[in-house]
Amino acid sequence: MTNMIQAAKDQVAALTKAAYEKAAAADALPAGVQVNTTIEIPKDTAHGDYASNFAMAGAKAIRMAPRQIAQTIVDNLELEGSYFSKVEIAGPGFLNFTLGPRWYGEVLGTIEREGADYGSGNEGAGRKVMVEFVSANPTGPMHMGNARGGVLGDTLANVLTRTGWNVWREFYVNDAGNQINKFARSIYARYMQIVLGEDAIPFPEDGYQGGDIKELAQAFYEEVGPDYKNEPKDDALFTMAQFGLERNIPKMKEDLKKYGIEYDQWYMESWLHDRGFVADTVGLLTEKGWTYEKDGALWLNTTELLKKKYLAEGKTQEQVDKLDLKDDVLRRANGFYTYFAADIAYHRNKLEERKFDLVINIWGADHHGHVARLQAALDGLGLDGSHRLVIVLMQLVNLLQDGKPVRMSKRTGKAIALHDLLDEISVDAARYYFNNRTPSSPLDFDLDLAVRQDSENPVYYVQYAHARICSLIARMQESGAAVCAAQQVEACVLTQPEELALIKSLAQYPEELHLAARDYDPSRINRYLTALAGDFHRFYNACRCMVDDPCLQAARLKLADTVRAVLANGLGLLGVSAPEKM
Repeated sequence: MTNMIQAAKDQVAALTKAAYEKAAAADALPAGVQVNTTIEIPKDTAHGDYASNFAMAGAKAIRMAPRQIAQTIVDNLELEGSYFSKVEIAGPGFLNFTLGPRWYGEVLGTIEREGADYGSGNEGAGRKVMVEFVSANPTGPMHMGNARGGVLGDTLANVLTRTGWNVWREFYVNDAGNQINKFARSIYARYMQIVLGEDAIPFPEDGYQGGDIKELAQAFYEEVGPDYKNEPKDDALFTMAQFGLERNIPKMKEDLKKYGIEYDQWYMESWLHDRGFVADTVGLLTEKGWTYEKDGALWLNTTELLKKKYLAEGKTQEQVDKLDLKDDVLRRANGFYTYFAADIAYHRNKLEERKFDLVINIWGADHHGHVARLQAALDGLGLDGSHRLVIVLMQLVNLLQDGKPVRMSKRTGKAIALHDLLDEISVDAARYYFNNRTPSSPLDFDLDLAVRQDSENPVYYVQYAHARICSLIARMQESGAAVCAAQQVEACVLTQPEELALIKSLAQYPEELHLAARDYDPSRINRYLTALAGDFHRFYNACRCMVDDPCLQAARLKLADTVRAVLANGLGLLGVSAPEKM
């Protein structure tokens, strides 16, 4: 797909090279000189739209003063038919290129031609990437961190799809191990309290205290009655765990679907254990010499794996020796495998069995210490985890109302869950807000602001720009003015600063998509849309679309409609609606 900003940079390079070769052929400059040129966009458009340092970068090899080189290049430049209307020399010898009507017209034409695919790239080249996100323990309702991770993962998956990756979305269900054992013991205790009385059975100190556990125990009691108290405890725990999971997982799916998120697969941890894949993975690490036994347990030599990883990444031996590195238990003395062992096996399954080229996990920042250890373990298996496993760490969410932190639901008296939040605000507001900051930044989610209908609310601000354009087009159609094709627009009539700034903003979209994918930061799309909406509002206030000049009216109406299309494009990536009326 076409990136008009890159196209302009490429043309600056081509025009400069042609001018140099023309000058060299006329003996005005020495021939055969290779110049490594940098082409940048100046912050101040008074210095042109694109600046080349060709004259300064080539001064030593050409053996001439930079400004003399620059003047020779300008004298030999041929701008006829190019994107540029003029070139000026500035400072020590910068070549400042100013865009002309052809470039502005081609931006509108490119967006019209590419339609919904505008901004797409092919960096992924069809390679397989898995984005695993949320993956909350199925032991209770999803909370605010899950809400942020959900929209972050889903939007990142959308961005990667648009940039040429073959994307797979996955939710990893921890339906085995210590958390599920605790979950089962909690339901069991509440069930026995229903049958025998609250004082008859102590509740586990580490049990789940939530009211949802009481609800599950009550539902289990209503289904099986009081006699189940006589079942062997191990059998009862297994049955109650399955009972709870069979009810909690569908609720999680329902909440996420309401939130606009659906997965290609919900992958169960128990599948890895049931077919012996965890044991097999630990066995492979042992074969490769990365484990040892101590105190009846099997340990991973994480220390040596991390040393090898850090040295390969460029750390010095002295730096590595100062790190507080520790080994990890893979199999406890009781024969049970740890969560870390299962996690290594799961990621081996992703990279080796299912052959994903890249695996991206969205994790809370509290998992920071786990990142390098998991990558190093995969390195030890020969799976290049240091490069093929990317962890996006996500900071906490602070929910605010009336300027104060909110931790409990007014309706339920419990911790705020995703379904509580979606009862209070729209899915659009939730998705936009949770993706509004870089993952590494803490997020203050202001409930009051999220429901306001004014320019202070960023999602309203962007959606209003889209609706405003739709209303404008409808009004002008009533007066007989329809949006025309880009090739019918005379871009030369668009000369106001607000018009040109708006077209430049439209041209920036492919670059923002590229950077969002490269940096695993889809919040760039929010910032871009907010900026584009701002540029449109400024254009709308400064430049009337309904004017007597038919050429100018057609051009401005086309420009407005093009903004509408790009706003809808970006909002679609965020999973946010683009309303026609507000």
